[in-house]
Amino acid sequence: MVESLSPLDGKYRSQVTGLTSCFSEKAFCSFRVLAECEYLILLTEQKLMRLRALTSKEKKLLRNLSKLTDEDFALIKQIETKDYKTIRATNHDVKAIEYFIKDKIENTSLADIKEWVHFGLTSEDVNSTAYAVMVGKGLREILIPQLKVLEYRLLDLSKKYASTAMLGRTHGQPASPTTFGKEIRVFRERIAKEVTRLEQNELLLKLNGAAGNYNALLCAFPYVNWIKFTKKYADRIGKASSLKIQANIYTTQIESHDYLISLFDSLRRLNTVLIGFNQDIWRYISDGYLTQIPIEGEVGSSTMPHKINPINFENSEGNLGLANALFDFFRSKLLISRLQRDLSDSTVLRNVGVSFGYCIVAYKSLSDGLLKIKVNEKKLLADLINNPQILSEAYQTILRRDGFALPYEELKKLTRGKELTMSDLTKYIKKLDVPSKTKRDLLKVSITNYIGLAAELCK
Repeated sequence: MVESLSPLDGKYRSQVTGLTSCFSEKAFCSFRVLAECEYLILLTEQKLMRLRALTSKEKKLLRNLSKLTDEDFALIKQIETKDYKTIRATNHDVKAIEYFIKDKIENTSLADIKEWVHFGLTSEDVNSTAYAVMVGKGLREILIPQLKVLEYRLLDLSKKYASTAMLGRTHGQPASPTTFGKEIRVFRERIAKEVTRLEQNELLLKLNGAAGNYNALLCAFPYVNWIKFTKKYADRIGKASSLKIQANIYTTQIESHDYLISLFDSLRRLNTVLIGFNQDIWRYISDGYLTQIPIEGEVGSSTMPHKINPINFENSEGNLGLANALFDFFRSKLLISRLQRDLSDSTVLRNVGVSFGYCIVAYKSLSDGLLKIKVNEKKLLADLINNPQILSEAYQTILRRDGFALPYEELKKLTRGKELTMSDLTKYIKKLDVPSKTKRDLLKVSITNYIGLAAELCK
């Protein structure tokens, strides 16, 4: 912590702790062990292979290996970087997993099948499985629940201020009124759509060897239906991790990462929506439409005691930008592989947890910020009263309905570039040569009730 290089391991450590269960190096190793052990179990269940059936106790032993202790993890890293017993340092993280499993079953009833660990596999078969589990769990257990918290708080604000009229702005200029609740609801619905896409995004793995053609496996056992085997393996991994995982049959040595990019693109869109939301809230605070509730002991400016800075929304915006920068790079990098594979994708994929970390910090900061704001209804009303010309839209529409000649042009002359009061508009209406019903309809329109279906849209 003291010498941490990344703020995710320093300043924001407490906010991203939950992600370590999915994206830490220890978690990554755990998911690799899961991949190897479930594969081995499935091999023993194939009638056309020369493997004995395992007892339920032996299957349990293998499955428990993925529940890595700190000592287990240390041993894997030792095998990778140093000599261990008769094993020379592998300098290869997946091979270290293989040797770890073999070491763990050496003195058990499973010793006779230890050479079937990693049988016919390439590292990417193991890694693609681990990443599918990693990303799936990170989404389901960490990211989506935090987004649901944000959705709930936005929905609560939307309902609370459903009828609270405020000045709309288009091109930054005074425009037709809306309500604060409705504007919040728009963002809530946009977020909800992206969350649904995230929930529906597929998770894929590969299990087809060094070139994606089952070469070694088919050579050893030509009578096994390896495509069917792979699909069953994906189901088995999905069941073990409580996820829905499918097999990608058409790959090179690597799983193509298309599904990951689809997922990252959804997160990037969602994050961009939230950047816009943060900027709008920042502006509302700046304009006095929103006030921030003072927190005892909290400092705004180090020199200006009166200030309550919108730090939650600024922090959220910055971290969303960092996450999106990574997602943009993932898109440009991970969709490309030199021929059947190169190792650059592996290097990049190790940063997926970092991108998720920036997301979590941003979502939490935004959610916390929403608890600190309240609407300044007096300010909202004052701005509406000071801009009565915005009712010209309503007036010209009613006049157009009732056959008044050139109503748009007439209202343009009256209001454009003019400083008017509500009294000025009332006098204008009373002087109009229109039927009494038309006048009544015009006079019914007020600065606070001209909000259309905004309140209903918040229900």
